[in-house]
Amino acid sequence: MIFVARRHLLLLLLPFLPAMATEQAFPPTAPGVNELKTLPAGVLLRSAGPGNYFEQSNQLFMPLFRYISKHNIAMTTPVEARIEEGAMYFWVASSQEPKVAGNEGAVVVERMGERTVASRGARGSYSAGNFAKSRAELLSWLAGRPDLEVTGDAYGVFWHGPFTPWFAKRYEVHVPVRTKVPAE
Repeated sequence: MIFVARRHLLLLLLPFLPAMATEQAFPPTAPGVNELKTLPAGVLLRSAGPGNYFEQSNQLFMPLFRYISKHNIAMTTPVEARIEEGAMYFWVASSQEPKVAGNEGAVVVERMGERTVASRGARGSYSAGNFAKSRAELLSWLAGRPDLEVTGDAYGVFWHGPFTPWFAKRYEVHVPVRTKVPAE
């Protein structure tokens, strides 16, 4: 009986193991929280295609997955997604950067500088509706922050893989920002 209970517990935890086994590029924002955060500089791998991210996420994922598999690069969380322009980004852990072999096929290597973003943490499925709701909440919060200036489009940040149940998935919406310079 104990063996059966342990086996069922393992089956319940299995979807969470990939997320627990990966290095994080930066700490997640808690669900329901808005905050400013500084993302570290780093190397990201990008796969892009025509159309909306939610219409083609699997086609964007596979080139990235093949690239990291071919070069034995460990998976890092989170995955960034540009929604309207249809792009997916994998972070590369600093310890894995020597394995990056340059652009290949549909994968482009990008070096990103440190970035400041407004972030809204959320829980639920990775869907256009959830993204739009969280983006609206974050933009409403930013509207009450006259000290900040939006410098780019909102994008998604996804922390869990496709086999994690919807109720356990965490995601964020980020909006690039900078501090406004006071008018003289």
